[in-house]
Amino acid sequence: MNYIAFDSHKKYTLASVEDRNGNLLQEKRIEHTRGALREFLLQYEKGSPVAVETIGNWYWIVDEIEEAGMEPRLVNAGKAKKMIGSVNKTDSLDARGLNKLQRADVLPTVWIPPAELRDMRDLPRTRMIFTQERTKLKNRIHANLTKYRLELTGVSDAFGVKSMDKLNERISRLPVYTRYATERLLEQLWIVQTQIDQFEKLTKEVFKDSVELKRIMSIPGVGYILGTVILLEVGDVSRFAGAPQLASYSGCTPRIHASGDKVRFGKLRTDVNHYLKWAFTEAANVICTHKSHWAHRHAVRLYNRIADRKNHQKAIGAVARHLAEATYWMLRKEEDYKEPKSISEVIKGEISAALA
Repeated sequence: MNYIAFDSHKKYTLASVEDRNGNLLQEKRIEHTRGALREFLLQYEKGSPVAVETIGNWYWIVDEIEEAGMEPRLVNAGKAKKMIGSVNKTDSLDARGLNKLQRADVLPTVWIPPAELRDMRDLPRTRMIFTQERTKLKNRIHANLTKYRLELTGVSDAFGVKSMDKLNERISRLPVYTRYATERLLEQLWIVQTQIDQFEKLTKEVFKDSVELKRIMSIPGVGYILGTVILLEVGDVSRFAGAPQLASYSGCTPRIHASGDKVRFGKLRTDVNHYLKWAFTEAANVICTHKSHWAHRHAVRLYNRIADRKNHQKAIGAVARHLAEATYWMLRKEEDYKEPKSISEVIKGEISAALA
């Protein structure tokens, strides 16, 4: 077996190959053309591990490693850099450092989603890009109207069907060039909205028979869009050791600074899956919005308790963590969401069981 490491860039990869004893067998710069990495790997023993860092274009690199019969190992670049501890930095030193970690069996790897899952993830992720663009366009139109005191008031959705006549009337009163610019923005908004509708239609067709998605949608605050994001980003739930690990991966746990008898909890982590963090946070905000109607739910009671002691932001974070941990157990046990029992209910049940 050989140890192979790729230091990949946008246009080329530096490959470094070593034997079990750390002797350098070959180092070669490979230009990025389809099939080039596969052809390079075919000359070595099948099943050899190939380390590649989590760069932006790792999908096709992993595909070619698998096609060559090798074992791809996706590396957490930040952790690997700290563990290598090299003062200098070159492509060769980076690749050799990865092989050194492989031989010591301490390479900080991350989970590689199956090819089908990687492909499906582009549906909700691209939809999010379009929704961000839609928000920018709406804000720009609102800004143009506000500059001339022509903003719409008394309507819940300025871009809804019922408000369209009023919106067009306000735009027609703008100065000539601002009016022209705003009309173009509005046209672009409808184009973006059409793209969003098409993504949502295709997503519903793809997941219409998904039992897992229906199960995730039983979580309070989670609808079809958020459920799809959670399902695809979590992937194989068995890769997490427990519910706290999924919550941490989702960015729903705070940083901890403990020294001696002093413990301080900081802000939520940032080196996380941002799609999951967004999804669970959005679900927590939905729960907060409907708390007057869902007063009986555990998530609402949790929000109210934390908000009274701390503030709204920390309460949203606590609810998001609860939803993330609940997701783990739901997928692990293949069960729908269940409202956690209060302490009084647990004690009452234990007393009843003891008396039975």
